[in-house]
Amino acid sequence: MRVLEVRDLTDSTYIVRFERNDLEFKAGQHIILGLPGDHQMREYSIYSPTSEPYFEVLIKEVETGLVSRRLHWVKKGDILKFDGPFGFFTIDEKNIDSNNYLFIATGTGIAPFHSIAGSYPRLNYKILHGVRYAGEAYERSFYPADRYVLCASREEHGDFHGRVTDYLSSHGTGQANLVYLCGNCEMIYDVYDLLVAGGFNPDHIKTEVYF
Repeated sequence: MRVLEVRDLTDSTYIVRFERNDLEFKAGQHIILGLPGDHQMREYSIYSPTSEPYFEVLIKEVETGLVSRRLHWVKKGDILKFDGPFGFFTIDEKNIDSNNYLFIATGTGIAPFHSIAGSYPRLNYKILHGVRYAGEAYERSFYPADRYVLCASREEHGDFHGRVTDYLSSHGTGQANLVYLCGNCEMIYDVYDLLVAGGFNPDHIKTEVYF
């Protein structure tokens, strides 16, 4: 796939847009990316909605990362090594109108929810996005203001000061009957245990460990 654009969101977080070539995928799926001639490849959730003619991925550059650092330096016209799409972290379209969704993400784990929210405009959802600092609210203007809550753990400039578990402890899950979790494994374990202890049906929780 050929690179179309790279844009920075923060000093270390960026989006790569590249050719889709009419490849079908479901919002919430992931792909595997790398550079030609390099055996190192990594999984990234698709960030772009299914209606767009391109793919986008949201990447956090890791200081010791073998792929995230190299992908940050690709230019328009460069070729990416690609495989996929894969995964089942998706929406059951048959029941889309009868469910209320709560999406909980940490950091760049918000990527699949960006794709899902953009792919299903009539979806009834709310997003809890856990970050350290408010500047990590990646493209929050994409979401309706009443559907996105920024939980900032290290400063008070978000919508809620604290972790997503703190928010859930004080606010609960609202009207949600399905919860999707995507992010670091510690958050997923903590939120899962909190929800189940509070009586939420574990069969109605879907998880994707993002890093």
